[in-house]
Amino acid sequence: MRALYWILLAATVQAQTPAFLDLLPPAARAEALDIMKRADFVFETRTQPKQVRLATMEKLFDHPVLGAAMWRHCQFVPGFYAFIHADGAWSIDDTRGLKGTLRLVHQRPGHRVYLVEGRAEKGRLPVVPFSVGAKMLTSYRYWEGRNGFESHLHTWTALDSAVLGVMSRPFRPYIRGRQDEFIAYINGNVATFGEFADLSPKNFHEPLKRDGDALALREFEAIFLGR
Repeated sequence: MRALYWILLAATVQAQTPAFLDLLPPAARAEALDIMKRADFVFETRTQPKQVRLATMEKLFDHPVLGAAMWRHCQFVPGFYAFIHADGAWSIDDTRGLKGTLRLVHQRPGHRVYLVEGRAEKGRLPVVPFSVGAKMLTSYRYWEGRNGFESHLHTWTALDSAVLGVMSRPFRPYIRGRQDEFIAYINGNVATFGEFADLSPKNFHEPLKRDGDALALREFEAIFLGR
């Protein structure tokens, strides 16, 4: 009986550990496992099918500065700006106290895995009277289905120590709800502006010129206008 117990326990742990972890570099795998072990929230969401080519979405994923500029043009809230770092990571900033840095630690066709560090400064979350920092492991799968582009996002979030005290516990349901809601919103909107770009890319050209981000404009012209 005891042997059976350990076999079942091992099978349960294995089932709870995503197979993609074995594909990560050792340091990234250790960080991902630590986040999963300490995770305060686990969340999954899917997009509704969008009429956008997989190749178009891949290009947008590879050019976050352009993606952020197109996001702003679509007037999604908040308006993000993206910045590329020397080590290949990239960050987003809404200039109002919401920031995040993303590192792509695994990539293959149809699947990307990110390690994310985010922070909402004090006052950025309306009912939370302190800043909130977190580390996230994000598995993003995407494919072209019968009805169009679809994606599935799975995240594990570990809040920083400043949020783990007894005084913060009443705010946890709000923080979790806001994060889940926000992640679903981001995931859906990324597919939406990809659809807009695929259907009518020239509609983005003049707004991107006015926006003044030279890198985003160059990337747009190379990807969508063949310049």
